Amino acid sequence: MKNLISITDFSKDEILRIMELAREFERHPHQPLLEGRVIASLFFEPSTRTRLSFESAINRLGARVIGFSDTSNTSVTKGETFHDTIMTISNYCDMIVMRHSLEGAPRYAGEISKVPVVNAGDGANQHPSQTLLDLYSIQKTQGTLDGLNITMVGDMKYGRTVHSLLQALSQFETRFTFVAPPELALPEEYRIFLKEKGLPFEEKTTIEGSISESDIIYMTRVQRERFNDPIEYERVKNIYVLKKEMLEGTKDSLRILHPLPRVNEIDYGVDASPKAYYFPQTENGVYVRMAIISHLFGVK
Repeated sequence: MKNLISITDFSKDEILRIMELAREFERHPHQPLLEGRVIASLFFEPSTRTRLSFESAINRLGARVIGFSDTSNTSVTKGETFHDTIMTISNYCDMIVMRHSLEGAPRYAGEISKVPVVNAGDGANQHPSQTLLDLYSIQKTQGTLDGLNITMVGDMKYGRTVHSLLQALSQFETRFTFVAPPELALPEEYRIFLKEKGLPFEEKTTIEGSISESDIIYMTRVQRERFNDPIEYERVKNIYVLKKEMLEGTKDSLRILHPLPRVNEIDYGVDASPKAYYFPQTENGVYVRMAIISHLFGVK
């Protein structure tokens, strides 16, 4: 039984296999490979794209979905422990897809569950399925995952999508630029990780001058829910706004990604640019999550 808790749970070969499967599912998006299976969708934290794209993927594969998107309708409100919730629900399904605000919760679930567990995001830690759809989006738009200049903008401290993506891209020849205010700078553990991998990176505090050589701009929002201090959030929430005129002089092949939701870090004027790719990116999530589920079940 294989879980997907961290992007490091997949080897480089497995990542490339997911890319291959996603391409196949994009060409043929309705394949009832999992008819008769039941998959539990457990979202202890709010979600739109991740939950619905997973459920769309499950339905397209012919499986059925059970679960919840609001714990107020579950026995959690009666004081049931996380341990007992997972132990119970793993009796009802063939796989668990879960999001939780507590870092490490999916890892613990994977240790006690009878069925495979897929991490759909845990706090500021990891978001491996988002990372795989980001990689697929990068590969589709750039034709490769090697030798690219990746600029990440916004929340480098709490951004689980950033943390997962830089770990995945570390298996390829990637040059990174991290743009963040000092309060949201990349944690030291990830600097050490990149240095050990021998990958070049630089850290900046302004977008201007940081994107002219970029192949991908990966925008992120400043996440209010990760801040204990509302004053700190107010100070940094609008620090970066990408505008259409800022794209002048950038590469024609540049594409802008964003895990969404967007608050105001990408101006709506950017949406009409051919370099804006964040909405096609969401569609890619369905095919990649079909690939992940099929791979974990061993049906592809």
